[in-house]
Amino acid sequence: MPNSKVVAQYLPFLRRYARALTGSQNSGDAYVATTLEALIADPAVIDDAKVPPRVAIYRLFTKIWNSVPVNGAAGAREGGLPGDQKLANLTPLPRQAFLLVALEGFPESDAATVLGIDGTRLRSLVEDSGRELAAEIATDVLIIEDDTFIAMELESLVQGLGHRVIGVARTHGEAVKLTNKKTPGLILADIQLADGSSGLEAVNELLGSLEVPVIFITAYPERFLTGERPEPAFLIAKPFQPATVSAIASQALFFGRTAKRRERRLTA
Repeated sequence: MPNSKVVAQYLPFLRRYARALTGSQNSGDAYVATTLEALIADPAVIDDAKVPPRVAIYRLFTKIWNSVPVNGAAGAREGGLPGDQKLANLTPLPRQAFLLVALEGFPESDAATVLGIDGTRLRSLVEDSGRELAAEIATDVLIIEDDTFIAMELESLVQGLGHRVIGVARTHGEAVKLTNKKTPGLILADIQLADGSSGLEAVNELLGSLEVPVIFITAYPERFLTGERPEPAFLIAKPFQPATVSAIASQALFFGRTAKRRERRLTA
């Protein structure tokens, strides 16, 4: 495939990333244009057999963006959306790591290549971004999990991000009882529960009266794909990496709230 077609394939996604990173479509497009000029000057940038073309394009964009000193400073962005301000408050590398993993969907290894760091550093940055975003969007979390040790790990993880755990439910019935006492702002749920009940069914019942993002963390992802699942919902397969849970939790809360603000403006 000619380089022009390769670049065209990924251009809409690069513009999305640039807009989220800079806080402005005009500013983001300026960096994308500079990246395209650099690719025209040196097409070999995306001919490295060891690096997928999309990774190479984002890596070039990252080098250009990081070459401007002002981009190393967090701060407000004029004319941005409410969500942009929260992203602007993230320090630079965690912000880039978060967007590459949570928004662009890069595997950790590819995101690390884009940023020119190793996987361990990438996971640390993603966890940093989770903590920084949680300071802006801390919420009450319901955990639906029948494995005591996994539940404890998840509880420690979300508390470390600055969230509050309202309780751990081991069954469908316990989940309903907990939400009757306090409304969660985020649900982390297994699919197969201790008494043979379904976490998927429990979540679907809860969402009949709640509007809350859900992350399913399960060793049986095929049951999520074949069952009646809520939309949108996020899926993490066990065994999981803490950095993945951190990124997806921040993604669910951050982009969910940004979307709601946009909906309210459109209907106002």
